[in-house]
Amino acid sequence: MPEGPLQRIRIEIEGIVQGVGFRPFIFRLAAKHKISGWVRNTPGGVILEAEAAERRLDEFQRNISLDLPPLASITSRTTIKIKPENSDSFEILASSGGTNIVQISPDCDVCEDCLQELFDPNDRRYLYPFINCTNCGPRYSIITGIPYDRQFTTMLPFSMCPDCQAEYEDPLHRRFHAQPNACPVCGPQISLIDHTGRPIDIGESEDPQQAYLQRAVALLKAGAILAVKGIGGYHLVVDAHCDAAVKELRRRKYRDEKPFALMAQDIERVRMIACCSDIERRLLEGPERPIVLLPKREDSGLSSYVAPSNGYFGVMLPSTPLQYLLVRDNFTALVMTSGNISDEPIAYRDSEAMESLAGIADFFLTHNREIHTRSDDSVIRVFMEAPLFVRRSRGYVPRAIKLSQTLPSVLAVGGELKTTVCLTRKEQAILSQHIGDLKNSAILRSLEETVAHLEKILGITPEVIAHDLHPDYLSSAFAIERSDLPRIEVQHHHAHMVSCIAENELVGDVIGVILDGTGYGLDGTIWGGEFLVGDCMKFERYGHLRTVAMPGGDAAIREPLRMALSYLYDLGETDLSASRFPCLSELSDKDKALLLKMLERGVNAPLTSSCGRLFDAVAALLGVRNKISYEGQAAIELEVLAERAETGKEYPFAITRENDGVVVLDMRPTLRAILDDLSARELDASIARCFHNTMAAAITAMCETIRSSKALDRVLLSGGVFQNKLLTEETHIKLAKSGFQVYTHRLVPPNDGGLALGQAVIAGMKLKHNCLNTTVISEAQ
Repeated sequence: MPEGPLQRIRIEIEGIVQGVGFRPFIFRLAAKHKISGWVRNTPGGVILEAEAAERRLDEFQRNISLDLPPLASITSRTTIKIKPENSDSFEILASSGGTNIVQISPDCDVCEDCLQELFDPNDRRYLYPFINCTNCGPRYSIITGIPYDRQFTTMLPFSMCPDCQAEYEDPLHRRFHAQPNACPVCGPQISLIDHTGRPIDIGESEDPQQAYLQRAVALLKAGAILAVKGIGGYHLVVDAHCDAAVKELRRRKYRDEKPFALMAQDIERVRMIACCSDIERRLLEGPERPIVLLPKREDSGLSSYVAPSNGYFGVMLPSTPLQYLLVRDNFTALVMTSGNISDEPIAYRDSEAMESLAGIADFFLTHNREIHTRSDDSVIRVFMEAPLFVRRSRGYVPRAIKLSQTLPSVLAVGGELKTTVCLTRKEQAILSQHIGDLKNSAILRSLEETVAHLEKILGITPEVIAHDLHPDYLSSAFAIERSDLPRIEVQHHHAHMVSCIAENELVGDVIGVILDGTGYGLDGTIWGGEFLVGDCMKFERYGHLRTVAMPGGDAAIREPLRMALSYLYDLGETDLSASRFPCLSELSDKDKALLLKMLERGVNAPLTSSCGRLFDAVAALLGVRNKISYEGQAAIELEVLAERAETGKEYPFAITRENDGVVVLDMRPTLRAILDDLSARELDASIARCFHNTMAAAITAMCETIRSSKALDRVLLSGGVFQNKLLTEETHIKLAKSGFQVYTHRLVPPNDGGLALGQAVIAGMKLKHNCLNTTVISEAQ
């Protein structure tokens, strides 16, 4: 039966379609359906022409969407009919030039096919630490330019041997145009050196690569600290069972108590040390290979120094062949923490790693494939059977976030903590990898490098730059120095709210519950317990937590006992003796008198509505934490304590209205009830659980107050406090029962790691609607 006349179509595809086996996929699909034509990479994605009878073309197009390669994703596809050419073959053509709007694939783990080859003694890549194909391996971290071809990657110095070249050129092979393609004959090699840079003697080994690996494993088993080069930077590695090694790593890294990440070989070994649900297993085994926060098993057998005073382990599975080779059948788990000194960016260049890590690592297991872009590990916890980012980085970046509308191109540079940057292009927002806490010149240089690299590979020239309202942030200074761009100053909590609006693609006014530690307020005070009403263009501070003083300013962030003293003073407590409040025992009489004088006179005691500081105060009163060694520690440990109690009551609280109409959530009745329970010797865990219950009830009551006035029933939860799983779940349940539609984060972190997305959307909307009529526009105006 005749199939009908030939037809020809041209299809233009945007998305993650380069470096992921998309063109050979199209080639094989065309052969299957007896299609003629061609396919090529363009700076915008992929373009192809296909010619056949209409029925074959329809089936061909359906299969493009149904059978995508594992790492590919399509964000847009346009098809037009063109004149048939009576071609008789299908070809893969060379890449074309033009304006760059390509989307880059994130780095990903080793696929099953490569893993089978890695451990197959008969395969030519047996135990080769750099095995990869079009379905797996490094991408974002090795790209130096566009289009994504080998000459624009750090694989350029490695000329392929005839066998690899044949695979690379064969459209039917799994390694067709796999840019990192290599083998032991022609590819990168590992080496093992000591902390002074001297190579480790392995004698006259027939296989130096395997000898280095075996020696590295032996060193780890003997308690040594190794710096191991990964995809996006160096990790510091020790045997997680070895108390002495883990303790020494803490000492050398200046990391007193913050938990270390762990790596286990497979899910079976993960479940030997932690509890793991089905969704957590799927996250661990996904190609992104994030760190997932899992409840500890008491009988894990791991060193108590891995995650002291914490109920969770941060666990990941191997993401590189080298990591598989290190951990496989050798260890239940390895500590695999970022290769840096605390407060510094992760080391990724070999020279800087040798310089900065020589005082920490005994040995370096490194290799000669350059990392072009540093990228730390992503961190996720599961909330209500869905992932919640704590840190969005390797494996997910630079995957675009879809916006609800097309916006002008904006560069947003985040805040101070957990910094990321964001670039927008049309209806896409591209959030960078985790950069770090922007408190020194090293992190600032990392931000500068990230901005320059993203602008280059994404081909985006921003029309405006957005930054936090805080004048003293290094990100604000960076924005000011970009004198080529007009600036938009964005209030911190408005940016949080809009980041959640953007990822949920909402339109119109919403209630934003934004709870965090610190944010520069429009009134000059420190905000952090905010109830906002607004959208992507504007907001009203409808309500907030009652303000209290922070005696000593930033010192009160590092010492929760200061916030406990402040809240006790605010309650009118006169007996502030250590016998009544044990947390105050660490204060000398002189220091206590000085802090009280600050509170009485309002000197060096800025006012704050911060919910984070309220959690700190409660943690100190319950004896959880008087001083912290990392950001959020007191609140994290308070949550762990609360989880030990299954249920609890709700304490009282008050909602009042100030003269200016702003609604205030007053938690003094809650604190008074906590003090009564402490006097009655109630269990600390029970009190902590009751406090969490009360916060959820108070948030719901505030939202009900706003609804009665504004007739709004959509509530967004954002800010770092909503990393607290217990609080967020309780709040979500109570709000839903009260009839609210509740929206949380799924694509970006609720903490400051998602701030740049909100800044970018606010700036883009203001620019789109011609609200930018000066070189600087500020939400403080």
